[in-house]
Amino acid sequence: MKTETFSQLDKVIHEKGRMAIMSSLSSNPDLSFKELKNLLQMTDGNLSVHIRTLQQAGYVAVSKSFLANRPHTSYRLTREGQSAFKAYIELLAQIVEWNQD
Repeated sequence: MKTETFSQLDKVIHEKGRMAIMSSLSSNPDLSFKELKNLLQMTDGNLSVHIRTLQQAGYVAVSKSFLANRPHTSYRLTREGQSAFKAYIELLAQIVEWNQD
């Protein structure tokens, strides 16, 4: 594997907080803001900024509704997000495999 492989890592996903969000959403198809916040132990502002970045990249879809007359925001990976995350994980696996040779 060539060292250029590292530059192929998706920089939107590669940041620790965004990778955690993507990982969480890949194993839980629909999570609320509160669930993500508690699961990842992020502040409201930090989570909001990372979600916005992922949403702008087309990786995360946001759904807003009301539950028991209270606002409810939930998130899920888009098809593009699922594909991007799969490619990201596969590239990481190649890098790890390469480093063990």
